[in-house]
Amino acid sequence: MDLTGEAVQIAAVDGLPGGQVSQPAAVPANDAYTARLHTSLEAVRPLWLRFQADGVCTAHQHFAWVEGIVARLMPAGAEALIVEVNNAVTGAPLMLVPLMLRPAFRHRVIEWLSCGVCDYSAPLLADASAWTAQSAQAAWAAVRSVLPPADRVHITGIPRRIDGVANPLALLAATRDSMQTTYGLAIDGDPETVLKRLCRPSFVKEFGKDWRRLERLGGLEFVEADTPALVELIFDGLVRMRLNRFREMGRFDLLTQEPVVDFYRKAALQGLSDGSVRLFGLRVGEALIAAQYLVVHQGTVHALLIAIDQNAVPNVSPGLLIMGRLIGWARERRFDCFDLSVGNQGYKGHMGAKGSVLAELRQGVTMRGSVAGAAIEFRNRAEAFVRSNPRLLKAAQGLMRGLRRLRGGSSEPQ
Repeated sequence: MDLTGEAVQIAAVDGLPGGQVSQPAAVPANDAYTARLHTSLEAVRPLWLRFQADGVCTAHQHFAWVEGIVARLMPAGAEALIVEVNNAVTGAPLMLVPLMLRPAFRHRVIEWLSCGVCDYSAPLLADASAWTAQSAQAAWAAVRSVLPPADRVHITGIPRRIDGVANPLALLAATRDSMQTTYGLAIDGDPETVLKRLCRPSFVKEFGKDWRRLERLGGLEFVEADTPALVELIFDGLVRMRLNRFREMGRFDLLTQEPVVDFYRKAALQGLSDGSVRLFGLRVGEALIAAQYLVVHQGTVHALLIAIDQNAVPNVSPGLLIMGRLIGWARERRFDCFDLSVGNQGYKGHMGAKGSVLAELRQGVTMRGSVAGAAIEFRNRAEAFVRSNPRLLKAAQGLMRGLRRLRGGSSEPQ
């Protein structure tokens, strides 16, 4: 299947500097874009950093974040594919699309350069110029014209907009709503009253009651990890609390994988110098009862990883407490959007966050890729059905706990 649309091959690019590969440029008959393929982050570092600073992107596409993905998380046999899209008339760069090619079960798939640690798939744009369905389709045709052969394309986590600008990926004719929903709060005004003004009254009431209860216990402290030692301390507590809780719920978590833990740890330490990653803890005395891992870009705070010790203080919701406190912190620093990330967890609606359905792009290029894509779609829908049925979900979680006990011995690991 030819997915390049009406792209017309017009030139060959030879002798490209900085690790770029020789690839034909392309211009679609209905618009004027060329594309160049890079297989090295270093080849596009200056352009990437310019788009990051002066253009439109999300924190999930920060250069340091993606650099860590390539260094620590790329699966065996995978290859980074960064496509630079340019104006064919002026040569001006307009967009960077970070993808990767990896081997899957008996086929090859092109995905977003994420490896599970990017909630959102959004290209880096040169500026806030508007995209239309026609221009997005033409630009995507140029992208496809320089990509290597693969059996399928599967890009998930596509937000409809990037900082107010239409995401070109979301405008493609082949893009469809996914089963993922993301939640967020627009925050403005006085930080002292932000919760009362913008969150649900029930959340505000519960937050105030629980906060006062912890204050009466003494030693309540909201801590930002602003030194390497504090980063290590709070991050270790986050991993411990998160794995314990996910084990209790019979759920898998990426933090069971050492390379992923190493990636998040290194990114948090990097954040001490560039401010792109922030780590917070909520302590009562010496006990860490909640931790939150954030990434930030321009006016948006993205809450990525939250971990709690639900048993530390009975009848208190430490997750809601640290989240509420962080909304105030974000507004104090003039952030105007608090992103609660992907997932339908009940606390998000309880806070008053608004949901938005993410999109995905699934294209079978070969018959093998189409069959593999259909099988994956069936599995995802079956999993979603189980999660939407409390009885089935409880049974599945019980089965997973039983399997873990069999693997680890007669009792749950402590």
